[in-house]
Amino acid sequence: MLSTNSRKWFVLYTKPRTEIKVSQRLSVLGIENYLPTRVEVRKWSDRKKKIIVPLLPSMVLVSLLEKDASKVFEVAGTVRYLFEKGKRAVVSDAEVIAMQCYQNNTLHINQNELKIGDTVKVPLLEQEAILLSQKGKNCIAQLKKFGARVSFQLS
Repeated sequence: MLSTNSRKWFVLYTKPRTEIKVSQRLSVLGIENYLPTRVEVRKWSDRKKKIIVPLLPSMVLVSLLEKDASKVFEVAGTVRYLFEKGKRAVVSDAEVIAMQCYQNNTLHINQNELKIGDTVKVPLLEQEAILLSQKGKNCIAQLKKFGARVSFQLS
């Protein structure tokens, strides 16, 4: 039987484009959270600008005790938790660590003759993903569980 005294990672939905603000507000409240981001260059007619964009749109991962789950709704911009089979979806510590590792490294896997639409297991994340595109050694896949897109290189 699982102990209710251990901290778990939950997926929290936010209002669109408020992920970074929600993450900052959760940190001010003392709630441990993780928001994977990437830097993207956006182009306007008069300039280019580097913008920090969340990898998981409208989602923030929060780590807290089951009894403190309602505390996140004190933060403006939170909507609800992600549910899976009638219960709050729990993300394992290993998956969160793998996402942090992914942000810092390029993934290398050795797979021959991949086809678009194939299901692949993304290393480090240990998640199944559907291959969306492949150009040379560069691949883009969409994670089945979160719907986030990840890129990796074939070795």
